[in-house]
Amino acid sequence: MSPILAAVLQFLALTAALALAYRPLGDHMARVYSSGKHLRAEKWIYKSIGADPDTQMRWPAYLRGVLAFSAVGVLFLYLLQRAQGSLPGSLGFASIDPDQAFNTAASFVANTNWQSYAGEQAMGHVVQTGGLAVQNFVSAAVGIAVAVALVRGFARSRTGELGNF
Repeated sequence: MSPILAAVLQFLALTAALALAYRPLGDHMARVYSSGKHLRAEKWIYKSIGADPDTQMRWPAYLRGVLAFSAVGVLFLYLLQRAQGSLPGSLGFASIDPDQAFNTAASFVANTNWQSYAGEQAMGHVVQTGGLAVQNFVSAAVGIAVAVALVRGFARSRTGELGNF
């Protein structure tokens, strides 16, 4: 098969998959982001952190929530890298230098994942799985929350309420 034909078939397959999936997945996401129902696990988490999930936030409070959450993520990931030398599963690697640890923590929280080192030759299992891999998912979740807040901001332009971060 020629590369051009393969590319065209791949494009058509992707287009067909998106055409079939956008409606059911979009409807599901709309229910998730607009429903007032909370799962048992969510209720437990809200209760443990002292948050009221039904409280609406205006954009300054939402922004403070996003920035505070991200700052805690940077601090946790920074400290995890700095303590690597004394963590189990460090594979004998020393702690990451302060500037490198901050750069890595900030880039993973910002979802750019910029690395100026070979991860397998500098990071142990705990830092890679408990820090960097977790932050890959958490930073994407923050991005989704901000995107939903943007859409809510347009839809609720008269109230200014964005939901609850």
